[in-house]
Amino acid sequence: MTVGDLHANQPLTALAKPGGETLSAAPELARPVQGDPAGDGPFTTRQLLRLDEALRVADKQTGLTFSVYIGEMETPSRAFVEKLQKQIEDADYAVLVAVSPNQRKLEIVTGNEARKRISDRDAKLAGLSMAAAFAGGDLAGGVLAGIDQLASHAGRH
Repeated sequence: MTVGDLHANQPLTALAKPGGETLSAAPELARPVQGDPAGDGPFTTRQLLRLDEALRVADKQTGLTFSVYIGEMETPSRAFVEKLQKQIEDADYAVLVAVSPNQRKLEIVTGNEARKRISDRDAKLAGLSMAAAFAGGDLAGGVLAGIDQLASHAGRH
């Protein structure tokens, strides 16, 4: 569960590694930048905090680790996101939602244990909800909806 600085080819994390410390645990990591309070990324500080809270709640309720990557994806995108997902601590229990708004790509990758609780069908349904929000111009809302749906499908641990 991580949220933070947004840069191309870096996950949406407070630290450089998915599964790192959250903004709730380390608010000093949310450094305002002149202009947009959330820096150069697509989210406002308020949206980042909402995403951070959603990730924290999803982690706590399910016992899985949810992470989000926003940025460019290498080709093939699925292999790129699978490689990122394996970098998450305890990757077997991790769920990575990767979005590239510029490339119009969305990938959801689950670890081996997480896959037992979130089926491909569940991930596709979450992806469709996210895509609908993205089409309406709501990147943060789409990611929030996806995290919520995936966590709901995973159930409580």
